[in-house]
Amino acid sequence: MLRKLLLAATAVAAMSVGATAQEITEFRIGVLGGENAQDRLASNECLRSYVQDLLGVETKIFTPADYDGVIQGLLGGSIDLAWLGASGYAKTYLTDPEAVDVVLVKTNLDGSFSYHSIGFARKDSGITSLADMKGKKFGFGDPNSTSGYLIPSIEIPQQTGASMENGAYFGEVVFTGGHEQTIVAVKNGDVDGGVTWADGQGEWIDGYNSGALRKAVDAGLVDMNDLVEIWRSKPIPEGPVVLRRALPADVKEKVTQLLKDLHGKDPECAYNVAAGETAGFAPITHDAYESIIAVRKAKSN
Repeated sequence: MLRKLLLAATAVAAMSVGATAQEITEFRIGVLGGENAQDRLASNECLRSYVQDLLGVETKIFTPADYDGVIQGLLGGSIDLAWLGASGYAKTYLTDPEAVDVVLVKTNLDGSFSYHSIGFARKDSGITSLADMKGKKFGFGDPNSTSGYLIPSIEIPQQTGASMENGAYFGEVVFTGGHEQTIVAVKNGDVDGGVTWADGQGEWIDGYNSGALRKAVDAGLVDMNDLVEIWRSKPIPEGPVVLRRALPADVKEKVTQLLKDLHGKDPECAYNVAAGETAGFAPITHDAYESIIAVRKAKSN
């Protein structure tokens, strides 16, 4: 009888080990659609390689066409790691509070972890403020973007006294699909003005220190001399790096530590992953996003 119990216990233990091993036979990194898929893959290839070496399992990058693709991947268990915007995290949390763990946040060179939604237009358009945008075509990025939609959709009406509906203040309001698309749309004159994200630190000519404008400058997509800032939001909490909660604890610990050490280990890789010059990734908790979650919840009601 004792022998049978021992054999049964051994079998259960073997099944448990097998189940854990099966969970990490692959690791999947989701990257939000702030730039085209090819550039997202290139910017994060160094991270993919580091994670693969660290965990000893095949590691893949997924670049869904929109923000919701990453959110649904985390909720459905097909994505293990992602750097979300605050609004994207709010949607993830409100949909399933148990889906992910908040682990890290990107910090600026001054140690802060906030950024801004930046409104901008072509310099030769003569547009220098929101007042000049009245009756004109305004471009948002993605409905699940914090700086590309949520915050400007709240703060801009507070300043203009009108809603974001077509014709209420702006002649037309459109979604471009992402930050890079908005920058290109303004540059090409497809929209008169738009919003994107930046830390707001450093020089305008560089696209600031980090953010979508900096990435666009680095990629040669835009010359900041051709653009002008027309609006800036209040500081927004930088979105969190999250890990799927169901991952084994040791996997989460190893990947979190890798990201914490990335800035010191490989500054070029950290620059690419964090969209510019930063002080690296630092620990943060869910509590930092309670205000954004409340805003997102209020707008959905």
